[in-house]
Amino acid sequence: MSETKKVRLRSAEWFGTADKNGFMYRSWMKNQGIPDHEFQGKPIIGICNTWSELTPCNAHFRKIAEHVKRGILEAGGFPVEFPVFSNGESNLRPTAMLTRNLASIDVEESIRGNPMDAVVLLVGCDKTTPALLMGAASCDVPAIVVSGGPMLNGKHEGKDIGSGTAVWQLHEAVKAGQITMHQFMSAESGMSRSAGTCNTMGTASTMACMAEALGTSLPHNAAIPAVDSRRYVLAHMSGIRIVEMVWEDLRLSKVLTKEAFENAIRVNAAIGGSTNAVIHLKAIAGRMGVPLELEDWTRIGRETPTIVDLMPSGRFLMEEFYYAGGLPGVLRRLGEANLIPHKDALTVNGKSIWENTSAAPIYNDEVIRPLDKPLIADGGISILRGNLAPRGAVLKPSAASPELMQHRGKAVVFENFDHYKQRIVDPDLDVDASSVLVMKNCGPKGYPGMAEVGNMGLPPKLLAQGVKDMVRISDARMSGTAYGTVVLHVAPEAAAGGPLAIVQDGDYVELDCHAGRLHLDISDEEMASRLKQLGEQPPLPIQSGYQQLYIDRVLQADEGCDFDFLVGCRGSAVPKHSH
Repeated sequence: MSETKKVRLRSAEWFGTADKNGFMYRSWMKNQGIPDHEFQGKPIIGICNTWSELTPCNAHFRKIAEHVKRGILEAGGFPVEFPVFSNGESNLRPTAMLTRNLASIDVEESIRGNPMDAVVLLVGCDKTTPALLMGAASCDVPAIVVSGGPMLNGKHEGKDIGSGTAVWQLHEAVKAGQITMHQFMSAESGMSRSAGTCNTMGTASTMACMAEALGTSLPHNAAIPAVDSRRYVLAHMSGIRIVEMVWEDLRLSKVLTKEAFENAIRVNAAIGGSTNAVIHLKAIAGRMGVPLELEDWTRIGRETPTIVDLMPSGRFLMEEFYYAGGLPGVLRRLGEANLIPHKDALTVNGKSIWENTSAAPIYNDEVIRPLDKPLIADGGISILRGNLAPRGAVLKPSAASPELMQHRGKAVVFENFDHYKQRIVDPDLDVDASSVLVMKNCGPKGYPGMAEVGNMGLPPKLLAQGVKDMVRISDARMSGTAYGTVVLHVAPEAAAGGPLAIVQDGDYVELDCHAGRLHLDISDEEMASRLKQLGEQPPLPIQSGYQQLYIDRVLQADEGCDFDFLVGCRGSAVPKHSH
């Protein structure tokens, strides 16, 4: 250890001097009952906590933080817990995505402005994982992710139901007249029956898997259920490890490399991960200064089999995924087939991703399937381009209907989400199963915040006829728990003057996922004429100061929806003191 202690502690800039400033910093901290020896060369470890009772997925984080503290103390560090903005998906309106960047700013400034040598990131609900990684990446300090873990399986009428996914399924069944409202409401209490995040492969579970695949967490972090005692053991061990990372100077820039992101793209395909990962990984990479483009998803992700049989794409839930071997089992399967692009990518435990997973046990071949028996042969996110999406759009093949992956149909257009809600229930709506539902003005600027409304519910009159899926296109996002042949993240968005804004009822739209094509079947001349008539979009009404900042400075979906002024790593230089 004497070799590694040559590292200059960042916290010494506050606590390591015998002058007026050192006196004040130590004295103020001592009002919490901290003795002198805690300031003598110990690494100060921040515990960045997104605990909130308004974020139910993260409401158990105080207990997790206590176990992290035990590990930090055991390893000779000193823990300091601090709160940051907690943007939970389930309660926050209009959308948690609106505040992902706000939370990342909170994290970045908390780390940069305070005496900490490293940070443990307590994450769970969808946007907290990318927000905390973005903020920590901007500072480039040693950091380790500890996720809150998924809920136990939902239970209803003697069967397992998946959080989020069950809502979409049961709501469609009500509208189709297949179940009663009483049956629908009776599932409510059984869907979310323990602490934790959604138990499907939704965005929360996807981003937990992305954090592990990127190497920013210890193995098995993604899948251990929230209420399993092993979740607390992992928190304890992460506390020990973060202290070691300080002495090794193992900063995020050594882990969050281009190679790590390419590994994560491959893993996302294998797990049937959320389309939201495309936006979040781009934003995290942007903070680190790592070039990551939509074409990387095509180059690396396409033709990767989806081997994790989880809802919404498959049958099982996160509990079974952990018991089957979790993400290390997936990585072993991929690695044995040489499908991990970079086996030597470094992880936060100091070992490579392959060293961590090459001997990982797999206990259930139904949940983590062999590569020759995949859930879907090509599970990589489809990146689509064309005159309707010049800068790209995305589709998740593992959640789509194979027969609709190549489709041409007449557009039924909704100008915004409110217009959709009013029009979709009209029994006289001119729509059939071959139609393409198109919704505008739900992108980063348009909603604002790019809400998860892209998986538009189907017209009730078609549901009653037994129609279960249709092609849907928008500049919105959708929940990772949702499913269907849904084209999302159309860029540029309608509110920014993108071609989506000029689609009209009756226009033919062509989708070809294999060719990566999304085409509005009108002439170039007609396209130019409509765009000219569209002119400059009127400014959106101001709802709050932050929303105005968001609308003014947010980047488009293909760029990660970060703020333009936040892209790039600013480092952890200690700000000048004010005393």
